[in-house]
Amino acid sequence: MRLNHRVRVKDDGRVLVGGAPTRVVYLSEVARRLLVGGILRVTDDTTERLADRLLENGMADPVLAALPAAADASVTVVVPARDRPAALDRLLGSLGSGIEVIVVDDQSLRRDDIAHVVGRHGARLVRLPINVGPAGARNAGLRLVSSEYVAFIDSDMVVDPNTIPMLARHFADPAVALVAPRIAGLVEHGRAGWVSQYEEARSSLDLGRYPSIVRPRAPVSWLPAACLLARVEALDGGFSDDMRVAEDVDLVWRLAGRGWRVRYEPAVQAQHEHRVRIGDWLARKTFYGTGAHSLALRHGHNVAPAVLSAWSVAAVLALLAQRRWSLPVAGAISAITAVRIASKLGRSSHPMRLGLWLTGSGLVSALAQTGELLLRHWWPMTVVGCLFSKRLRRAVLAAAIADAVVEHRRTDSALDPVRFGVARRLDDLAYGTGVWLGAVRGRSAKALLPDVRSLR
Repeated sequence: MRLNHRVRVKDDGRVLVGGAPTRVVYLSEVARRLLVGGILRVTDDTTERLADRLLENGMADPVLAALPAAADASVTVVVPARDRPAALDRLLGSLGSGIEVIVVDDQSLRRDDIAHVVGRHGARLVRLPINVGPAGARNAGLRLVSSEYVAFIDSDMVVDPNTIPMLARHFADPAVALVAPRIAGLVEHGRAGWVSQYEEARSSLDLGRYPSIVRPRAPVSWLPAACLLARVEALDGGFSDDMRVAEDVDLVWRLAGRGWRVRYEPAVQAQHEHRVRIGDWLARKTFYGTGAHSLALRHGHNVAPAVLSAWSVAAVLALLAQRRWSLPVAGAISAITAVRIASKLGRSSHPMRLGLWLTGSGLVSALAQTGELLLRHWWPMTVVGCLFSKRLRRAVLAAAIADAVVEHRRTDSALDPVRFGVARRLDDLAYGTGVWLGAVRGRSAKALLPDVRSLR
């Protein structure tokens, strides 16, 4: 096991700060000695209990290369398909031999072409009488699976023959129900336009370079269904048939709610054929946004576009006012909060120092989430507000520039900063439009409301 990159070690290794959600953990002397350089080797009951605690807190991640190979794991691949026979042929060719594959034809217009590809690769074909969408098609395949594990892979993916065996190593932990690889863009000759370059760095399906536990409010809070490996017994019927979008988020959150662990493993990668035409790209981003309404009805505040504490809301509002008193008031609110947090950290050697650090981190997070609200989820209201308020215009400009600079550096995009910034804003506008469309159609603002929580 290795401590998560977001975990901060304080007080000479006696205190860990991090996890999902963020918490402070005090280590016993025995536990501190077992964590050498942030590494924990599981060798007996004591180290196993410590590893389990750190895993569940989201503070540590398994080192994939150190996990035992799942040599006897039986896996069936389920591929939902609707037309795109060339892409399906490419996927089936990438899987390698000796693996059972079920292709579910979800009412393709090119049925014969799909059947020809499936037959040539020796896969099993299931034809649905009506179009049911990706969730329903996956479930139709799942009902035919008799193996211990199932891999759901979309037809526009390309995987390596080692993808599934490497992901299956995570099932050495009996609490793991679902695991997914990092999804990168499929680079094809002649398709290196600015949208393609942006998607390569900032795709909605790419969840970053660091491993993580996956659940609501975690840094990685969902997994794309484009490529998933699951324990069949944990799925309990699979995806929600009535969801045409965000069915993957819903599945992850239901599994987490039942006590299963879900893992994101970027040490394993698969490739996805990203949309590179601007119209298709924006339409897909908008479509993703419409799923927020369905998730809000099923999972309440877990889908909130921002999670803020009461003190951070007060501090951010003071800063947004842009008055002479703004900085002193925000500073006073933060100082009071730091003192209150420090009073709860009596077991730390430096409670005030730790309280200040936690408060500062919370304020930075609140500012980032506020910027995201203004630029992404609430952009229609932001546009109206900017027509009347110079201060809001300044705040939006600062948020847009800061976000573009930070994301450009974080993703190491090959796209120049200006075009990256433009693409980033178009991404936000399209997704935010989808959120509003879902809210208007469903006559509910649940997906637009932040979750403001009192000080814990």
